[in-house]
Amino acid sequence: MSEPSTLAQLESALARVEDPELHRPLMQLGMLKNLRVEGQTARMRVVLTTPACPLKDRIEREITAAVVGTVPGIDAVQLDWDAEVSRTRGVAGRAEVPGVRNVVAVSAGKGGVGKTTVAVNLAFALQRAGARVGLLDADIYGPNVPIMLGLTERPDSDGERIRPLDRGGLQVMSIGTLVDPERPVIWRGPMLANALRQFLFDVAWEGLDYLVCDLPPGTGDVQLTLAQSIPLSGGVIVTTPQDVSLADVTKGIAMFRQLRVPVLGVIENMSGFRCQHCGEWTDVFGRDGGRDLAARLDLPFLGAIPLDPRIRLGGGDGQPLVLARPESEEAQIFLSVAASLAAQVSQANFRATTGPVMPSGPRLPVR
Repeated sequence: MSEPSTLAQLESALARVEDPELHRPLMQLGMLKNLRVEGQTARMRVVLTTPACPLKDRIEREITAAVVGTVPGIDAVQLDWDAEVSRTRGVAGRAEVPGVRNVVAVSAGKGGVGKTTVAVNLAFALQRAGARVGLLDADIYGPNVPIMLGLTERPDSDGERIRPLDRGGLQVMSIGTLVDPERPVIWRGPMLANALRQFLFDVAWEGLDYLVCDLPPGTGDVQLTLAQSIPLSGGVIVTTPQDVSLADVTKGIAMFRQLRVPVLGVIENMSGFRCQHCGEWTDVFGRDGGRDLAARLDLPFLGAIPLDPRIRLGGGDGQPLVLARPESEEAQIFLSVAASLAAQVSQANFRATTGPVMPSGPRLPVR
């Protein structure tokens, strides 16, 4: 009997390598494509479920360890990285948003916790990771997104649907760009629901991997309409460490669970302040409240964002931190939180499916 080919041995070795988050073999998930052997190098395309994957280095180490020294004649591995963002599965009775793969709701139990600041910077962080991202301002009564993005123009129409505004490559829609900013929006619940559905289905969202939806605080009509209208990828809860915020957050989490919306995790905002002059750290609103809450409710803790004047000033000036200063230490925190969020979306989508995340690719010959 002849010895197995080098390519077959390579596939056998790779069959043992699992995705660190989904805990299933990469080969089985169809995430390893175009396997080939060129001389003494094994080459392949690794297709991640999100470009914001925080575990690329770990995946590369585990692939290399499985192949080099195990497959005869192979002493190096060359990986070509790619990403195909997974899609939230459709739900009976809920319509998918055209042009959008995943809708992520950013929520808070109470106002004043910096939810919109977090939503805006998360959207830009996901975009910086390589995803196509939109931002929907669903806070009809208090639309702050236009201020934080410095948007003053109004969207136009293609004759059938509204074109979202563009800010730094981000597709944006807000009631604040359609009404006089000095006039209050005095609408009853049914009008709110109708406006939200228009923003979802009558806006020409184009090829989005993620639509970040900034919700109003609390558990009201907008949250209910959103959860009952579309298949949400999940909700993110923003809180400060203080007890009064945490008490309200618990209600928001219960709301999502009652509506059968996955809770993707907790973000602790204003987690502490570091003096720019002496470097001393002060826990202004307490310490680790969001982390402890996530642990108590068995939820992912996506990260802690400090209380920093540069984050506030960027939003007030229409220059969000991640857009204006992407290399700053504070922006890197948002990038880390966004990577954790993207990973949770991928896991939620995987749990909702029964087959591979993506089709497996063709085998290429040994050269």
